[in-house]
Amino acid sequence: MTALPPGLVLPTTPLAWLHLGLGLVLALWTLLFLFRIVLTWYPQLDLSRGILRLVGLPTEPLLAPTRRLIQPIGGVDVTPVVWVGLVSLLRELLVGQQGLLTQMMIRASVMPA
Repeated sequence: MTALPPGLVLPTTPLAWLHLGLGLVLALWTLLFLFRIVLTWYPQLDLSRGILRLVGLPTEPLLAPTRRLIQPIGGVDVTPVVWVGLVSLLRELLVGQQGLLTQMMIRASVMPA
């Protein structure tokens, strides 16, 4: 068994693992939507082929229905920008400094067992 690098502490409770996992998933999703924003500058690219599938497959199920609600503005698809905002808000509400899961972890660490 290898030793952990100095300063690296693994979560010890299921709530801490949930906090870490959810934070990572939401951060990755935000990054994917940011890639989608950049890729809208190149409409000739096919997001269903090659490595671009890693960006297209996880984001398109949310973007397709959103496009029916929000039409392109001046020919520009703004739905990835909307989703960056929504996912960032959700991340802040759940795992941010004052987020729900963060506050639950703080409260659990302060309260006696």
